[in-house]
Amino acid sequence: MSARPARPRARARAGTEPEAKARSPLKRRVELTLLRDRAHYDALVMGAVANARVSVWIATANVKELRVEAPIGSRARARGRYMSFLDLLDALAARGVELRLLHAGVPSRAFRAELRRRPRPPIEMRRCPRVHLKMIAVDGALLYLGSANLTGAGLGAKGEGRRNFEAGVLTDDDLLLDEMQGTFEAIWTGAECKGCRLRPLCPGPLDELDKIPLR
Repeated sequence: MSARPARPRARARAGTEPEAKARSPLKRRVELTLLRDRAHYDALVMGAVANARVSVWIATANVKELRVEAPIGSRARARGRYMSFLDLLDALAARGVELRLLHAGVPSRAFRAELRRRPRPPIEMRRCPRVHLKMIAVDGALLYLGSANLTGAGLGAKGEGRRNFEAGVLTDDDLLLDEMQGTFEAIWTGAECKGCRLRPLCPGPLDELDKIPLR
């Protein structure tokens, strides 16, 4: 799914707004839901992501293995067992959901081990060392922005007293979705690579992906 172009904002009437405010298309009232700590797991991971139908785009600085509850109604759930977040993504991929992961650091050893267990990764991953934003866009309809990385401690999957103190917002606002999906797409496709001053240190510039021969 490609990012939707941002909608132009209607011009303010002369004399009704300061010029600086008129030039800021994102300064307006929007509906937001605050997520703190455990709410990241309940509302974001097991709510929005687990019920995705079209796409899930994730941007994170760090990637670590994340354990989630087994599906409701399964024997594993009845026994209180947990599964890898990648198992959840396997189920989404089987339903045709587009899955993208944009990250900065090398994923943890446990996460890489889970990936190797699969004949085909359920999610496409691209790395940019400058990525520090934390966002999740679901179905082009819900957007999370906050402090949480894709880790168990960050997304509230750890127990009380072990998880991070995190905060973020969840919204269905069209303009924020357009803005952040456009930002994600620009990084993902390598549109930001040409002028990057860290390019000599980059493990693999994203604008060169199409030059890599298929094996």
